Amino acid sequence: MTPTASTGSTATTRRRFISTLAVAAAAVPVTAACGSAAGGARRTSTLRYQGWTGQVTLPELAADLGHLGDVRLRWIGNTISGPQDVQSAATGQVDFGGAFNGAVVKLQEAGAPITSVIGYYGTDAKSYTGFFVLADSPIRSPRDLIGKKVGMNTLGGHSQAVQDLYLRRNGLSGADIAKVESLAVPPVTMEQSLRQGQLDVAAINGIFRDKALAAGGVRTLFKDLDFLGQFTAGSYVFRDDFIERNPDTVRAFTAGIAKTIEWSRQRPRAEVIDRMTRILRSRGRNENADALRYWKSWGVAGAGGVMTDREFDTWRAWLEDVGQIKKGRVKAADLYTNEFNPYAGGRGGR
Repeated sequence: MTPTASTGSTATTRRRFISTLAVAAAAVPVTAACGSAAGGARRTSTLRYQGWTGQVTLPELAADLGHLGDVRLRWIGNTISGPQDVQSAATGQVDFGGAFNGAVVKLQEAGAPITSVIGYYGTDAKSYTGFFVLADSPIRSPRDLIGKKVGMNTLGGHSQAVQDLYLRRNGLSGADIAKVESLAVPPVTMEQSLRQGQLDVAAINGIFRDKALAAGGVRTLFKDLDFLGQFTAGSYVFRDDFIERNPDTVRAFTAGIAKTIEWSRQRPRAEVIDRMTRILRSRGRNENADALRYWKSWGVAGAGGVMTDREFDTWRAWLEDVGQIKKGRVKAADLYTNEFNPYAGGRGGR
């Protein structure tokens, strides 16, 4: 069954959300809105999206591999923030967006008419978010973070949630945690900011993490894998009305991403890196491809990005505990669907 907006109080909340975002949605250029299908169409041939500087996203890799079928991607710019990306999807400025699942929970609780359709990044032994300090830093314990500056790609996202959980589980009070200064820093300059002393701690993941480790002179203070284990951390979302109008497109997109996740697992790492490097160099965005050689894994836990309640419940519970959402307002099962994923139910992509 295609996901639709919930009924009752949640539907009312979503109507309020749509109303408050009306100005933002109206500001989207007419040309940018052309990708959405109209009337009773079941698919649109083009999906608008935002990319990341110096990185190749799973949809970009999937498109290059031909895994999206006749669905095409149209890049409209870059983002450095998952929450901003899914907000853009919620307001119709792009057709899909990807973010940390905690940000998805928070946005949906606020009434955003969106549904997660596939997990796209996560934490495992090869891919995790580490909080790094310089090798000679005096910071060695959770309490040492009080009064220090911690850089992360965005506020209210994965890194800040992990940091807060780490500090709470190590006995710091809310007042102590409030004294830890979290700063938003673009991922491409995070390592440099740490080395130049502009930050005391830097939350770095993916290719930028391994690049920093390879350069030396930094050490890991803690990482999410240590106390959360392996999990899928983020998902791609579509607006509910887009899913209703274009179920075949969403199915093709989801199946293509799922296939690409498994392709990446099965192929030699060097082949994946070479493919992404070629994509980045050919798209003409004036980017440096050097960091791509450090890619190791997407970190996705489930086969083909299939999602589970746990991947949303961890962050739902945390958001409730810190008072950012009301208790009992959202249920994990209402936030996502595996309906479009060919790997759901153990189908193995068939």
